[in-house]
Amino acid sequence: MVMNFEEGVPFDPGFIQHISAIIPNIQYMYENLEKYRNFGQKRNQFKMLFPKLEELINNYMGFYSGCILWAEAIKTLDNKPITGNYCVDGTYDEEETLQEVRFLRHYLECLPKDVKYYIGKDYEIPEEFFKVLDLYEEFLRENQGFIKVSNTNDIKVPEKSKKIENIQTAFDKIEEVTQNGKLKELVEWIV
Repeated sequence: MVMNFEEGVPFDPGFIQHISAIIPNIQYMYENLEKYRNFGQKRNQFKMLFPKLEELINNYMGFYSGCILWAEAIKTLDNKPITGNYCVDGTYDEEETLQEVRFLRHYLECLPKDVKYYIGKDYEIPEEFFKVLDLYEEFLRENQGFIKVSNTNDIKVPEKSKKIENIQTAFDKIEEVTQNGKLKELVEWIV
């Protein structure tokens, strides 16, 4: 399938179908842990849920990376209308806009302690994940939550993001991951 931009450029090329809300999922996991009084049960529950948690985090890092990569790619399409941006003409609230990114950063800073506590293993968050969070926060702030992004010329890409050498290759990769759901593969494209 080849992406067609005659009618405009979609705000989301198809990433959203591969993620689920991260804050409620993490909160649910920890609320579920609190139901167990016995530490052994909590430990087993955490061990069981941890692979799903890692997958959720990996998908989000890929989603954030993909959004930046998509912005850089579509910016090359001169002044095309962006379709499906429900934020446009809204009101920018920085706290609300950055809430998820800040939550995730704080959670990733704490997660190694939880892994050590519940599983007894050392665990390290990949440094590139924090770089992705920094870039995505900058991306959201520069674009004011996308309230003024109605065409490709309006979008701003973070300066520190790795620059795309071949735009068509980027479009091909985006199309590939929207098909296969392996969003984490997009992290290396921006950091």
